[in-house]
Amino acid sequence: MNKLTWAVTTAVVAATAALSGCNNPFRTIPADYGPEIPRNLVRNIEPLEINAQRLPEAPLAEGERPEPPNPFEGLATMPVTIEQIRAWTLENNLDLRVALIDPAIANENVSAEEARWEAVFFANLQFTNLDQPTATSLVGSQVDQINADLGVRIPLRTGGEVTVRLPFDKTETNNQFSTLNPSFTADAAISISQPLLRGAGRRANTYQLRVAALNEGISEARTKLEIIRQVATSDRAYWRLYAARQALLVTQQQYELAMAQLERAERRVRAGDVAEIEVLRAEEGLAQRLEAIIVAQNEVRLRQRELKRLIHLPGLNLDTPIMLETESLPDPGQYGFEADELVTQGIANRMEMLELELQLAIDESTIAFERNRALPLFSVDYTYRLNGLGSSTSAALDQLRTAEFDDWILGLTAEIPIGNMAAKSRVQQAILVRLQRLATVDARELAITQEVLDAIDNIDSGWQRIMAASQSALLAARTLEAEQRQFDVGRSTSNDVLEAATRLADAQLSEIRAIVEYEVGKVDLAFATGTMLGAARVDWQPLDPRDDKSPGPMAYGDSGAN
Repeated sequence: MNKLTWAVTTAVVAATAALSGCNNPFRTIPADYGPEIPRNLVRNIEPLEINAQRLPEAPLAEGERPEPPNPFEGLATMPVTIEQIRAWTLENNLDLRVALIDPAIANENVSAEEARWEAVFFANLQFTNLDQPTATSLVGSQVDQINADLGVRIPLRTGGEVTVRLPFDKTETNNQFSTLNPSFTADAAISISQPLLRGAGRRANTYQLRVAALNEGISEARTKLEIIRQVATSDRAYWRLYAARQALLVTQQQYELAMAQLERAERRVRAGDVAEIEVLRAEEGLAQRLEAIIVAQNEVRLRQRELKRLIHLPGLNLDTPIMLETESLPDPGQYGFEADELVTQGIANRMEMLELELQLAIDESTIAFERNRALPLFSVDYTYRLNGLGSSTSAALDQLRTAEFDDWILGLTAEIPIGNMAAKSRVQQAILVRLQRLATVDARELAITQEVLDAIDNIDSGWQRIMAASQSALLAARTLEAEQRQFDVGRSTSNDVLEAATRLADAQLSEIRAIVEYEVGKVDLAFATGTMLGAARVDWQPLDPRDDKSPGPMAYGDSGAN
């Protein structure tokens, strides 16, 4: 081994060791597995230790009555309308921001597929030192070569490929019969390879790009559906907060009625008109109303926190002590719906139907693609080359420019699978997937039809429920007044009065539920038809988190219609 060979071999070994991080390249090291996860972090479950200080109990003094807590006293209030809730949801909802990134990801996938036809520049440089024994003096035993190759590879959308190459070679040898030593060669070659059956044709080779573009459309359809869903969820949360606040007012009214009944009973006991048990009955009813207030207050907190999460307004965190006041009031009314038109609108507008339509287009392309893959492989390859040779690089290039020496190569390749069962099975699988999705289209249309009709019925029945609950609340209020008068004249008991008050509360709560469910029914109908409540159209753009100025969804000219 001469000094040059030793130096080159040492350099190659050193480079290999450097690329392997100075570790044994034939063995796996711990760093190959990535960062180590502490075992106790994933395999140990710690108990929750509640070390909060217990508050001292404050027993009531004799004759003292419990007062209803008021956790909202002194808190700042923030009036909100249903229109503001929708706008804030579109601007700030975190789930919506996540969904808005999906179209940007899908667009990058389309760009990646388009890049499959980008031309590729390639270059190779190779040094060769040969020192081999020979059996004849016609062959050199020592040869030094330098091979360089430059070129451009251009993929075709028909499945073929065009390659333009400019190879250069320099050869030195100890062969005494060599005419040129050293010798230089310079060639120019263009090659075309084109499949004729399998993998041939523009449609077969643009399949991945077509699927990526259709998936981008599916991503945008899903994003639009998510926008409608999040706004509808915010609408429902607003009305549920409205219901919770109204229910709290009802429970507070019940507490006041129970307190008034207790005072009425105490006056009659002091007058000797009734037994002392009437006071005990009134106190029991007062305690029950106190519990109802506590439950209603907690419901307000829960519904308010849910709405805060959905709108995610800056400065209005979940733990911010600001009370949301619902300013938009329900506007119930009786509507006459054209059910057939709404069903047609729902099927036309629902993004689930558009998604299925795009999926069917993908299925159709997949069937054609798999059928192409099932064809025999038959391709043609052609190469045309100009050759140059000389004692120097310039001499070789001069001969190349004269085009005195040229050659060409034509090749045909065939490959026919025997049986081809795997390809045939893929074709049948693609056909079955499309047939299954066609059945899904019918099922989805039926489901949308049901959703629209159910929403219409819920609105119609909701209006009737509002009328019935309103009448029931009116009569319950009159009954309570009558029971109070009966108690004042000794013909009724505290239990009778409190039961009448309870029935009034139940009727009022039923009316609140009917009104809120009526409003929620309108939200459900809009969602079922693929639309949104309100008079404004919403235009949205994909969100690119890499760009701080990337636009998000925006609502234009909301007039505040419910």
